Amino acid sequence: MSENIDTLFKESRVYQPSAQTKAAAYIQDYESAYKQSIADPEGFWSDVAKELEWFSPWTKVLEWNYPWAKWFVGATCNITYNCLDRHVNTWRKNKVAIIWVGENDQERVITYGELYRQVNRCANALKKLGLTKGDRVTIYLPKVPEQIVAMLACARIGLIHSVVYSGFSAPALANRIQDAESKLVITADVGFDRGKIFNLKPVVDQAVAISPTVEHVVVLRRQHPGVDLSAPKEIDWHDWVKNEKAVCEAEPLDAEHPLYILYTSGTTGKPKGVVHVHGGYMVGTYITTKYVFDLKEDDIYFCVADPGWVTGHSYIVYGPLLNGATILTAEGKPDYPNPGRWWDLIERYGVSIFYTTPTAIRLLMRYGEDWPKKYDLSTLRILGSVGEPINPEAWEWFHRAAGGDKPIMDTWWQTETGSILITPLPTVPLKPGSATRPFLGIEADVVDSQGNSLPPNAGGFAVIKKPWPSMMRTIYKDPERYKTYWNTIPNCYTAGDICHKDADGYMWFMGRADDVIKVAGNRLGTAEVESAIVSHYAVAEAAVIGKPHKLVGESIKAFVILKQGEVDSPALIQSIKDQVLKELGKIAVPSEIDIVPSLPKTRSGKIMRRVLKAKELGQDLGDISTIED
Repeated sequence: MSENIDTLFKESRVYQPSAQTKAAAYIQDYESAYKQSIADPEGFWSDVAKELEWFSPWTKVLEWNYPWAKWFVGATCNITYNCLDRHVNTWRKNKVAIIWVGENDQERVITYGELYRQVNRCANALKKLGLTKGDRVTIYLPKVPEQIVAMLACARIGLIHSVVYSGFSAPALANRIQDAESKLVITADVGFDRGKIFNLKPVVDQAVAISPTVEHVVVLRRQHPGVDLSAPKEIDWHDWVKNEKAVCEAEPLDAEHPLYILYTSGTTGKPKGVVHVHGGYMVGTYITTKYVFDLKEDDIYFCVADPGWVTGHSYIVYGPLLNGATILTAEGKPDYPNPGRWWDLIERYGVSIFYTTPTAIRLLMRYGEDWPKKYDLSTLRILGSVGEPINPEAWEWFHRAAGGDKPIMDTWWQTETGSILITPLPTVPLKPGSATRPFLGIEADVVDSQGNSLPPNAGGFAVIKKPWPSMMRTIYKDPERYKTYWNTIPNCYTAGDICHKDADGYMWFMGRADDVIKVAGNRLGTAEVESAIVSHYAVAEAAVIGKPHKLVGESIKAFVILKQGEVDSPALIQSIKDQVLKELGKIAVPSEIDIVPSLPKTRSGKIMRRVLKAKELGQDLGDISTIED
């Protein structure tokens, strides 16, 4: 049996960039820009880094002791200086940095000058608690501006932040506090979700009770009267910062000084603490935000992620602020109080760049195209997708819903990569469902298990062949686990995803390597089969797994969510199977299809196929701390 993965899906649609998009873009000619960046990657990254401000220069761009990398060796910097001071020292002092909209439509508008002052007050308050450079701080906050303020304040004085999504349970939070050995936890009394109040403080109480390193807990009280606090260990956020000075110089830090630890969402196993650093991460997030989204001075940039995930770190907080952007961030879900929630915000604030997830797109698809049609979306000019492969039908729906003429940047990257690695740029022709080509300076390939490049349309492993600035530096307290990313396939960073390249070099991600299904000697990626199912008129979302089969090795079982108004029936099940037969052929037709109300997902929206498989086979579910309730 071949170790390569069979690719069955054929997508022939191509969308050319509009003249308007081409005229505005920073990168007019991707091919020549890419060739130049790969011919001299250190020169490319050095030129990018020179667009930012450093306290002292580097003596060497890259020190590569496989698999360990140091970038901008000898340089000192601070990412918050470039996020704040660099703008506050110009006319951008009064430019809006953050527009925050709460679930109940509360609004807060924060300028760069005000954000600078809030961050400095918070940094000074952190110092008064006795925290010093290198100490870890766990941030367990809902999506409120204080979450961003706390992250930046930590970074400003060399503390290492560990943001934990506020939906996690007490044991999951405790595990992350204990692994990081955090001295401080910053939280809130409550969060809001779909009209319900979630009490966060009791979760923190339980976690802190079994986390001996925690010395203080700071609580943002959103309700009145607020929860009772036990002084001196528990401190009210507003009391904590209100009398602090609004000036706190950014600490000069070595470029390799850790910025944050972020625990992965764990679709396949136990979460791990990914470590990113100030210098390289700053360079990677800055330039990808600028070029991928063609970010201009007057843009209103709306990313729907939560800073509890890497997309929120890189493309709500650091990347946009490094570029001096105006960021819209909103608490709550896309379909609450109704499915027009995000479309309304786009109209209301004149959003020009909209970055979302395939999961959210498929959720909105269930409600049909009438909802987006109710709103004026004419200010949109760039769309983005992140999190997992976007199936062509969802891509097409998103494209139509947003006006039919906006390019979609279907971005591939990971918590571990820090920034976007495979992506279109606005001037590149688009193929629905493809993440397109590597970003400038990124050498990517599709290889077999020995690291040999595969020919067009042969499925294999997605790899990155050379180090890049925003790459993770290690897994916290587990360097051996870090090495596995570079040792699985010789001399390559192995992403754990399967992929194929077409004749034009476009990359098509086919799912996780762990999820490959082996049917009658054929190795199939989950993404292709799921895409074929979702192309059926009645289907909103699908997940597939392989089940042991004594004749063919594995059979395919599908779990399907129907669009609103569609009803389960034997005829519908057969119709879905016929659609897969038409799209992919007999080999990919599921032997079983279950119609379900929901799918198990990480709290960042990725489908947990291993959980579906474990439940189906009666096996241990493993670590499910990251699963959405």
